[in-house]
Amino acid sequence: SRFAEDLIFFNTGEAGFVELSDRVTSGSSLMPQKKNPDALELIRGKCGRVQGALTGMMMTLKGLPLAYNKDMQEDKEGLFDALDTWLDCLHMAALVLDGIQVKRPRCQEAAQQGYANATELADYLVAKGVPFREAHHIVGEAVVEAIRQGKALEDLPLSELQKFSQVIGEDVYPILSLQSCLDKRAAKGGVSPQQVAQAIAFAQARLG
Repeated sequence: SRFAEDLIFFNTGEAGFVELSDRVTSGSSLMPQKKNPDALELIRGKCGRVQGALTGMMMTLKGLPLAYNKDMQEDKEGLFDALDTWLDCLHMAALVLDGIQVKRPRCQEAAQQGYANATELADYLVAKGVPFREAHHIVGEAVVEAIRQGKALEDLPLSELQKFSQVIGEDVYPILSLQSCLDKRAAKGGVSPQQVAQAIAFAQARLG
């Protein structure tokens, strides 16, 4: 359900991170330019059906005494339907991924918004000997100034950044880059390219 919801959002005009293939979408009856993410919406809805089967089974078994009871024959219908539905969802998900197109420039543009590199600036200041509480305050002021000027943090000139802390030097700019922010998140399960590649390889190995 989360997989479907994320891709539905990523496919919207507001996000624009991916484009779904015509095989898994349909045209809007009202808006000619719109493609409805039918397969993903069906997956999202059917996940509720599977969850409903689980809830029904749990309620059937709740409070039964030990040993076999005729109540338990009611678990078969929900179980078999849930398995069939789940297999249908997996098949549709494979079709979705087979034809999906990732819009890399738009993804990179979005990743550079929102001052996500503010944490990197705080870590930079701490590495320079600034206490974290003070670094947090300094970065907050720098972000406010960047917002006021309509600029990214890395687009503020050094003279501006040094108004907030004199320990900031030219070496701060490589640290504020998107690539540097990603590379530093190298713990297991992190978003660095190396960790993402390992996660993909692990998933592919499990799938055989």
